[in-house]
Parts: sequence; structure tokens; C-alpha cells
Amino acid sequence: MSAFAATLLKRIEGYIELRRSLGVGFHKQGAALHRFQRYVAANRLEGPLTQDMALAFSLASAETANGRECRYGVLRRFSEYLAIFDPHTQRLEHHVLPRSRAIPPPRILSGAELATLIAACARITPDRPYRGRTLAMVIGLLASTGLRSGEALRFDRADVDLSTGVLHVRKTKFRKDRLVPVHPTTLAALRRYARSRDIVFPEPRSPAFFLSMRGNRLSTGALYGALSQACDIAELNQSSRRALRLHDLRHRFAVTRLAEWHRQKADVQAQLPLLATYLGHARYSDTAYYVTATPELLGLAAQRAFGRVGGAP
Repeated sequence: MSAFAATLLKRIEGYIELRRSLGVGFHKQGAALHRFQRYVAANRLEGPLTQDMALAFSLASAETANGRECRYGVLRRFSEYLAIFDPHTQRLEHHVLPRSRAIPPPRILSGAELATLIAACARITPDRPYRGRTLAMVIGLLASTGLRSGEALRFDRADVDLSTGVLHVRKTKFRKDRLVPVHPTTLAALRRYARSRDIVFPEPRSPAFFLSMRGNRLSTGALYGALSQACDIAELNQSSRRALRLHDLRHRFAVTRLAEWHRQKADVQAQLPLLATYLGHARYSDTAYYVTATPELLGLAAQRAFGRVGGAP
């Protein structure tokens, strides 16, 4: 490792600690900075940090335009901190990379597609079945609860009550905790996963509920890497212009819940605050973002409003 890469690691750790001391979670931003440090080390780059270096790193990923711009923005703000220790650090300019303002529509998997994806998890690493079981459990949990993937990965064993089926969600997006009850079938799956995990790791090094193959807390990068493999096996991304995101499962949960309320002839407007609370939204308007108009949902709503699908008022 070059001297610059070693110094960079030290400064990144200090910067992350500083930001978190101010009450900021800083998980994705911290991960981006660590990726930058590994990029510098792998390419044996020498300091100081320059705009060309930051741009090369930001453009090296296969992310969306928004993803590249966000990655550059994290580096730009870090460079201001780094300049305190190294005055030769180059000032990174604002608005260098374009950012798309269009929000890509979510992919709502059908029940058959979700089942195919979960079945494909067992085939990502046949010689290491625990990895597939972990991915399958995370996917199933997100689909059945609408949790954010980060919330699931932050679960410790103490947060998952395998007796009552209540999850204690901590450190949410809005810095609040909440309790999330799960369906009996989800609880049964969590119990099976916990038993298999404890057989593989009888003396775990981490209190995390979801463990990686190394026995540490499962990371976002490892989770998305496994998801990509499972999607390839299930051939889910071949006919789509956008790869499946774990966050799409949160959309799917909201849409599925709304469709079920329509089938039950429930007062959907009265139920929406319950959905907002369950999803952990600070404002009711945030829930509207997840109410995606799928053909099924539109059909059910039209049927209730007009007496038949495709009818007129």
C-alpha cells in the first residue's frame, strides 16, 4: 500500500467518526469513501487528491448518472476535510457530473417472479449453501415486511424476537425506532434461518442477525453482489432495462398490501396511515411515493369505483 493510500485510510476513518459524532448515520457515504481508498491503493496512486483522480474514480463504476454524481459529491465534501491536513489537496468543483432528475419506475415482481428469484438463491454458490439461504431469507423478509435493506442488515439477534415475531427496527432513515410484527410464515422462516446460521457459526464474532460467510455482519455490497448472481440465474434482468433493486421489494410490499385491501373492500384511505406507520415514514406524503399504479392495482381500484374493470363513471 502506498503512503498516500495509508494516510487516506486514516483520514477517512477520522472523517467518518466526526460525521457520526454529529448524529449522521453516514453508512453509504462511508462505504463510498472506503471504496475510493481501495481504488487508490489498487492503482498505486500518489497524492494529493485531485479533481482528475476523483472524476476517474466516480466514472469507473457502472452506476447510474445519479450514482456517479453522488459518489463524486461524497468525495468533494471529504476533500474539504482532507485539505485541513494536506493543503495540496485540490479543490473539487461543484456540478461537474450531470445528474438525472428522472426517478426510474420501480420493478414490481409478480408472485411467480419472486418465487423464481428465491429459488435461484440456492444456486448462487452450491458449495456454500449458507450464502444462498441468507440471501433468500433477506429477500423474503423485505418482500413480506417492506423493510429497507439497511434496516434488515442492522438487525442484531436481540432485535429479532423469535418468540413473538416482532422486529425492533433501530436507527431508521429518520433516526427513530419502531416495532414491526411479521406474519407467522415469515416468523417460521426466520426461526429456520437462525437455526441454520447457528450451526454454521456456533460461536459468532458478531451480534448481527444476518451473517456473511466470514461470520461478520452482512454488508450491503455482499448482499447486492449475491442478488445480482441470483437475478442472472433466474433470468430476471434479461428482459428489463433496469436491474432489480432490493428497494423494489419495498414498493412491492406497499402495492401488494393496497391490492389486498381493495379485494377486502376495506376503506383504503383510512388504512393508509397504518401503512405509513408500518413502513416507518415520518410523513404520510412519503408513503405516496411507494403507491405505484400497477395494472392489477388500477384494475381493482377501477372495479370498486365504477363497478367493473374498464367501466366509466
